[in-house]
Amino acid sequence: MGGNVDTVKKNAEVLVAATKENGLEVNAHKTKYMTVSRDQNAGLILGIKIDNSSIERVEEFKYLGTTLTNQNSIQEENKRRLKLGNACYYSVQNLLSSRLLSKNLKTKMYRTIILPVVLYGCEIWSLTLREERRLRVFKNRVLRRVFGSRRDKVTGEWRKLHNEELRELYSLPNIVRVVKSRRMR
Repeated sequence: MGGNVDTVKKNAEVLVAATKENGLEVNAHKTKYMTVSRDQNAGLILGIKIDNSSIERVEEFKYLGTTLTNQNSIQEENKRRLKLGNACYYSVQNLLSSRLLSKNLKTKMYRTIILPVVLYGCEIWSLTLREERRLRVFKNRVLRRVFGSRRDKVTGEWRKLHNEELRELYSLPNIVRVVKSRRMR
């Protein structure tokens, strides 16, 4: 609502006045505010009041299904999205390992059921190398389930597919590249 304390207070007063003109009322007990800054102490002294009730300051809140934090950290949201993706993955795990379904159908299930759950809201993510790695590990785990294991030509034993083999089998863009392209879009 503003770049400094005075602007925020003034805008809050304007909001309360505008809602009263339209017959609405701002409930101070349900209203919260968050200061987004790299400075840990920013906004601590800010006291916004509505009808003699002060508004609570929060460190994070959920908006349109995405958790926003006061330091604009996306790590917790990324972890939460991966947990939701894991839950989705485990719900269709039997289908992904079934020999009755084609690999093409299984990859479509991954792209249409699991991937949207993980990538919801990724347009605002600023990924670190650690988060990029977590996304790739998740993708590779799902694709290993989709494509199954392979018999080693030399030893004759069954083994997991290597990352290079997964890249050859799944030719669509890497999950990290998808996130970056959605951010640019």
